[in-house]
Amino acid sequence: MRLPALIALWMGALSTLGWAQTTKAPPLLAPESWPRLPQRLVEMGLQAAKAPDWLVSIGSFAAAAATVVAVFLTAFALLSLIERKTLARAQNRIGPNRAGIFGILQPVADGIKMLTKEDIVPTKSEWFLHLLAPVLIVIPSILALSVIPYGRDWLPVPMELGMLFFFAVGTMTEIAVFIAGWASGSKFPMLGAMRAISQMVSYELPLIISAMGVVMLSGTLSLSGIVEAQAGFHLGFIPAWYVLTPWGFVAGFIFLIAANAESNRCPFDLPEGESEIVAGHMTEYSGFKYALFFMGEYLGLFAISGLGITLFLGGWQPPLPGLACVPSWIWFFGKLAVVIFFFLWVRATFPRVRIDQLMRFAWLCLIPVSLLTVPVAAIWQYSGGGALGWLLCSAILLIPFVILTVRFNRRMATSNRRYTFAE
Repeated sequence: MRLPALIALWMGALSTLGWAQTTKAPPLLAPESWPRLPQRLVEMGLQAAKAPDWLVSIGSFAAAAATVVAVFLTAFALLSLIERKTLARAQNRIGPNRAGIFGILQPVADGIKMLTKEDIVPTKSEWFLHLLAPVLIVIPSILALSVIPYGRDWLPVPMELGMLFFFAVGTMTEIAVFIAGWASGSKFPMLGAMRAISQMVSYELPLIISAMGVVMLSGTLSLSGIVEAQAGFHLGFIPAWYVLTPWGFVAGFIFLIAANAESNRCPFDLPEGESEIVAGHMTEYSGFKYALFFMGEYLGLFAISGLGITLFLGGWQPPLPGLACVPSWIWFFGKLAVVIFFFLWVRATFPRVRIDQLMRFAWLCLIPVSLLTVPVAAIWQYSGGGALGWLLCSAILLIPFVILTVRFNRRMATSNRRYTFAE
């Protein structure tokens, strides 16, 4: 049932491309429209060739998709270098410094290495599924990136159910992880896949629940509509972003933690723990297939960070009044850079948790608090959002949080372990 639903959503998106073309757009060479320049050039070329409307729509969609893929593949290569440099700085090391000036060509060297490494396929594996799993890891991230509004005039696929589509394609990742573990024909990848799936399913719940308050207050599942609902300023200078409300701050913080776990980032990177014997569901992969898993992980990090920016940080809205003259897509990517750097900072700071700690934290802390943000968002809406709303919402959120924290730390956490070593 999931595949027909996704196909229907895509058909609806293609039908709206014609509507998007009829809306008033800024001049072709204006900074605001630079990201859409390839798409509009393709449209103008096909219209000049008197191509039918359906071909113009398909060409426009292909150009928009190619632009998004090119931008984020470049960002993936750049982030792989920035992350290694950041971790090196945090650990008092130099980091990549051999390939190119200051190591700037290290991503190119890594790509060449992965392309030229031997592709080893286990004898007992299902070779077709073994090949298909890395591809299925990358595809959901690319599809999710296509529905995020990156600017006032840059929405690759306008979709009224954009957030629903985002979470729908995100669930395909669990299927790809299961295929990777099962098709390898080995016990260790299968056990690693089961652990990864349990983590992803557990943290999808607080991720989705924390976004429900945003849907309630904005009244739409359209990601561009959610951004428009956060337009304007309170008191003339405070952005009307949902994160600057009591329920939005808590929901955004929960979303951030769950997104970190969904992206398989430290301290939740248990599926491929470097300190363990195997690499989870990727144990039997090598060469470029292995690189595809990490490409999907980084693209998924971009996608989930972009969704969090759209839901809680106003998307492409400027942070201060009077800055609307700056192209809106610059604000979006500026916020994206800050969020990505936060994830890098967390990886350089926190140690990896155990699997029991990870699951307990999701089910005993994040899910109850995320469920609480939904009625608190309703209280905030009906109280008018003034001083009374701040008082009520803060009290309702603070009391259960303290109770859950005390219970989690003192009663639910495992006691100190005692190790006995052989003489």
